[in-house]
Amino acid sequence: MNNTTKRAYVLYAFLLAFLVGLGAMFYAFYVHGGEWTSNVVNRHIYKNGTIASAGAVYDRNKQALVYSRDGKRIYNSDPTVRKATLHAVGDTSSFIATGVQHVYNASLSGYDFVNGVYNLKKYNRGNDIYLTLDAEVCKTAYKAMNGRKGTIGVYNYKTGELVCMVSTPSYDPENKPKNMDSSDKYTGVYLNRFLSGLYTPGSTFKIVTAISALENIPDIYSREFSCNGSYSTGDGKVICNGVHGKVDFEEALNHSCNSAFAVIANELGSAKLTATASELGFNTREKIGEINLVKSRFNVSSASKTDLGWAGIGQYTTLVNPCHMLTILGGIANGGTVVKPYFVKSMVSPSGEVTELGRTETSKTVVISPENAEKMKKLLRSNVKNYYSDSRFPGLEMCGKTGTAQLDTGESHSWFVGFSAKESTPYAVVCVVENSGSGLAAAGPIVNTVMQKICG
Repeated sequence: MNNTTKRAYVLYAFLLAFLVGLGAMFYAFYVHGGEWTSNVVNRHIYKNGTIASAGAVYDRNKQALVYSRDGKRIYNSDPTVRKATLHAVGDTSSFIATGVQHVYNASLSGYDFVNGVYNLKKYNRGNDIYLTLDAEVCKTAYKAMNGRKGTIGVYNYKTGELVCMVSTPSYDPENKPKNMDSSDKYTGVYLNRFLSGLYTPGSTFKIVTAISALENIPDIYSREFSCNGSYSTGDGKVICNGVHGKVDFEEALNHSCNSAFAVIANELGSAKLTATASELGFNTREKIGEINLVKSRFNVSSASKTDLGWAGIGQYTTLVNPCHMLTILGGIANGGTVVKPYFVKSMVSPSGEVTELGRTETSKTVVISPENAEKMKKLLRSNVKNYYSDSRFPGLEMCGKTGTAQLDTGESHSWFVGFSAKESTPYAVVCVVENSGSGLAAAGPIVNTVMQKICG
């Protein structure tokens, strides 16, 4: 009896080990199957280390951005469209890690967990992917950047659909430059600056400080600030961008007065300012579909009074991701309902089956109260109407904030963030132009050109 029992235990042990191994195998296959299938060693998808046979990628108007023909990947016929959409579409060698051809390579190859690559073998092509981006708008944005490094993104703040996402520098994937690895012109060329870039925000961060003031200083609208060109904190100075005299809260934002906002930041203190930044998604990682955004950073835990003053005006150690800043502006525009941006809309199999990959979704990491969203909307409208001038953005009813982000070396980065207040044109925009000085002078005209293309 004992021998029989022992044999049974041994059999049970072998059975358990078999089931555990089988479960591990299926789990690994489920998690990594697409990755294995689309590996560069698989000749049904790759040729000479680059994608050869895969589904097409289309823009929102069904314009093909890339497709396969005769075992070769073919990009759009317009070289400017190719450059403008490269970071969204991705390259064939997967150097652009956030490009659709890399992130969704298994889907494009025609792989799925149930059928493997059956569809690819049957139809000789994979699934097609449709984006929310408008190739012609992206082309306009790329041309407006005029060779300068940076990024611009525009999305519908009610639906979340990105219609423009351009990162520069770029290159023509049909005619890749030979000097890319040696020329400063192409530094960071594989980085999608909209999704993965981090920048000193400059005065655009005053939006965060202003929201914190609305949350924590009950009489902020009746306050009067005196600016003589700098603010002495007791352990140093915060230099202003002008001498503004006596200004109220709205005028301080209109003139982007560093002195006033350094005073506000110190009155708030590091704990309250950090709490507001956290509510708005700083120091938290967000995703767009399957793509991880780089997280914006705000840390004043060891800041002096002077450091805190500089942090309140978007300097110090603060770094912001452009897509994150766009989401904050979208939430303000949408009355406190913060909708996440996305740019991959759907996937269509060779048999015509449609799978939704992107949809309207409320952000869980960026939170703005409806009351403060409405107040900020009026303040940002005042900036354009009373200071920047509506003539710079004709017909848009633009709300916005510029930023001139000072750097330790080189010329400042130029920022503009904003949105159209018109119900018929619910679009928010962010633009960063590296080493280009004034936000209004450099980023402002690019924003107007792109927004006119979308809204005109």
